[in-house]
Formats: sequence, C-alpha cells, structure tokens
Amino acid sequence: MNPRFGYGVVLLLIVGTYVLALFAERRWLVTVLLAVQSATAWQSLRVARAHRGLRMTGAVVFLLALAVATVNAVSHGRALTGVAFSAASMLYLLAPIAIVRDLARRERVDGQTMLGALAAYLLIGMAFGFAYQCVAAFQPGPLFGEQGDATLADALFFSFVTVTTTGYGNLVPASNPGQTIAVLEALIGQLFLVTAVAKVVENWRPRNWKRDSSTGDDATEREVR
Repeated sequence: MNPRFGYGVVLLLIVGTYVLALFAERRWLVTVLLAVQSATAWQSLRVARAHRGLRMTGAVVFLLALAVATVNAVSHGRALTGVAFSAASMLYLLAPIAIVRDLARRERVDGQTMLGALAAYLLIGMAFGFAYQCVAAFQPGPLFGEQGDATLADALFFSFVTVTTTGYGNLVPASNPGQTIAVLEALIGQLFLVTAVAKVVENWRPRNWKRDSSTGDDATEREVR
C-alpha cells in the first residue's frame, strides 16, 4: 500500500465500520460487522508497522472474532454476542497502541500523522462502544437503567460522548462495571488528546523554520530572497 494513503484507508474503514454498526440489528449484519471490524483492526496494525508480538496477538484475536462471527450467524445468544464484542473491543484497543508508537517514531508532522492520530482516537471510542455492548450482553439488568438496554448505535453514541467528555446525560450506565468503564474511557480520551497535541506541537514547524544541525536546537531563519 502506498504509504501516503495508509492511514487514510484506515480512517475510511473505521468510518465504514461505524456506519455499518448503526444498522447492525439483524444477526447476519452483526456477523458482517464483526468481520469488517477485524479487518479494520488488522489493517491498522499493518499500516502502523506493529511489532511482531502485537501483530501475533492481533491475529489470534482476529481469528477468534471470525470464529465467533461464523457461529453467531447460525446460533444467536446474549453470551455469544458478549464474547463477539469483547473480541472486537480487544482488537480496537490493540490498534491505537500500534498507531501511537508509529506516530512517535515520526520526526515531523504531515498529513499521515494527522490522519493516524484521528484514526487512533476513533478506534479508542469504538473499542469502548463495543465494550459497553459486551457489558450489556452479560449483565442481568439494562445497561442504561430506565433508558433500557443499549443498541449498538446507543453504545457507540455514549462512548464518543464519554471519550470527548461532552456528557449530554441522556444515557448513563445504571451500575458497574459500566460506570467504571465510562470513567476509564474519559481518562484515556483526555490523556490521548494531551499526548497527541503535545506530539504535534513538538514536531510541527513552519516551512521557514530550520533545525540548527550544530546545536540540535530550533532556530528561526527567515529566507532572504
């Protein structure tokens, strides 16, 4: 794959997965969604040039997700749905780790850096969305209490509201572990924003700035023409 389009393709896959998740109410659509999720996470690890151990872990979870997706197509149940979305959540948490490590190796900020940071942020939000769906499948009561059990669209909406700390308050986990996961997501989301912005500020330089090769410090040089 052309490196200029690597994270752009990943971003398109993430958006496609999100749109598909909004309509994944039938069993066969959930199966398709799990397969696309796995492919998206695997492509993210590939583009990010993840270490072999991380890729092997991703491959194992990838195969698990595909196996569960296949079984889910013929035998549906809450426990099976929970296992499926827990596998998807694990994959979507592995991918941002690889992406952040790849971005940290870059010496300058370019379009791929920005797309990679956005892709990692979206993957975090979707990973927690799948985690909420997993909790909804396993716990005995409704995830959102009086608001009822969560559809996948509701879980993703709540996840992105939480990771951005927007906090509309229309959906609230009624008990643990949903409440604890929400706190963890808010902390991770803010930590990611702080580190990502710091990386961009550290490596961003206008074209008329050059690095002083003798001291290693940044020096502002105006081009004289």
